[in-house]
Amino acid sequence: MSTVDALLVLSFGGPEHPDDVRPFLENVVRGRDVPPERLDAVEEHYRRVGGVSPLNARNRELIAAIRERTDLPVYFGNRNWHPMVSDTVAAMARNGVRRALVLATSAYGGYSACRQYDEDIAHARAAAGPAAPELVKLRHFFDHPLFVAANADAVRAARARLPAAVRDAARLVFTAHSIPTAADAAAGPPAEGGHRYSRQVAEAARLVAAEVGAAGHDLVWQSRSGPPQVPWLEPDVLDHIEVLHARGAPAVVIAPVGFVSDHVEVVWDLDTEAAGRAAELGMGFARAATAGPDPRFADMVVELIAEHTEGAAPRGLGRVPRAGCTVNGAPCAVECCLPARHPVRPE
Repeated sequence: MSTVDALLVLSFGGPEHPDDVRPFLENVVRGRDVPPERLDAVEEHYRRVGGVSPLNARNRELIAAIRERTDLPVYFGNRNWHPMVSDTVAAMARNGVRRALVLATSAYGGYSACRQYDEDIAHARAAAGPAAPELVKLRHFFDHPLFVAANADAVRAARARLPAAVRDAARLVFTAHSIPTAADAAAGPPAEGGHRYSRQVAEAARLVAAEVGAAGHDLVWQSRSGPPQVPWLEPDVLDHIEVLHARGAPAVVIAPVGFVSDHVEVVWDLDTEAAGRAAELGMGFARAATAGPDPRFADMVVELIAEHTEGAAPRGLGRVPRAGCTVNGAPCAVECCLPARHPVRPE
């Protein structure tokens, strides 16, 4: 058990006004070789969904729910847009916070999902100087019973929205953000065999499918970018919808288990592109909600806090190793979750 002064919710960030979109995207890709036309395309996606990401709003709702469940002060910082994590950690230092826990809004390992948040923590502490608080990042939670239950109920609700004639025959398909296969191979120390990201996502999908009693399910990937000659995790969700149609599936339930809350890659890639592809093929389509808005997600965060403050035993349902608990931005293993050499798509 240890004394903790605060909780920091650390996320990716997203624009909250159309004028924010281009500066936000430039923050995301800074230092990467991303051509301007790629940013133009993603900027257009934002414009077509109103020029605002829902991510910051969902995170503020999560913070409000956590505050209802704990007496800890809860701070909010982002990697790519305001409130920037460096500004937040500086404010924590000014407020006298000496030791805080950090909830990174990703359930999984991998570079963007885990190690890059370690880097964010280290950079923010360096900018804050000697008064910077000790920051302890909470562990991966992909197999936590409350995370699984929230996702399972979201799948049930999505299936119930399908027409009764196709509901029972709908195929359950889980999605997560694709990454280069080379980066996935580096996602985990050699002793674990690497591939921490895809293994953990697959395990979460298996647990949710078992919870809803699905006879079968698929795991596919979305939102890939980068040069076409660079292999990324496949199959792509749009391609898979066409495969399911060719096999005679009358409907599909898409469950974005790889995402904690809605943002543009969910709203555009699934609610717009995937839903449109299914409609073109005459298939029923329903997209499950993300787990973050479910009250059990905030309950889970309180449990993760209690692992540090009260010595509570970690709860998990899976068979795949969990990690991710780090101090002051030090990676949990030197060799794991190294960055990809190729740019990833912004949000």
